[in-house]
Amino acid sequence: MNITTLNLFNITNKTDPRSLNSRVFIGNLNTAVVKKTDIELIFAKYGKITGCSVHKGFAFVQYACERNARSAVAGENSRMLAGQTLGK
Repeated sequence: MNITTLNLFNITNKTDPRSLNSRVFIGNLNTAVVKKTDIELIFAKYGKITGCSVHKGFAFVQYACERNARSAVAGENSRMLAGQTLGK
């Protein structure tokens, strides 16, 4: 998948309560090494991403549907990335 064709935004719909269950929080993220494009590439395999925002030490990925978000959490929780365990 070519990430440049996804047209992702930094918006993760934090003010829309309907989208809360389709948003994934990624904690313990080494943002000195891991960039937004890395997150997008890793999490795109679980479904359509509508937004992604990366902050110091954490990120959010917004999916089009809740099922995709649940799959991403199940598949990536405790994953080792850039020397740190996600979600710990």
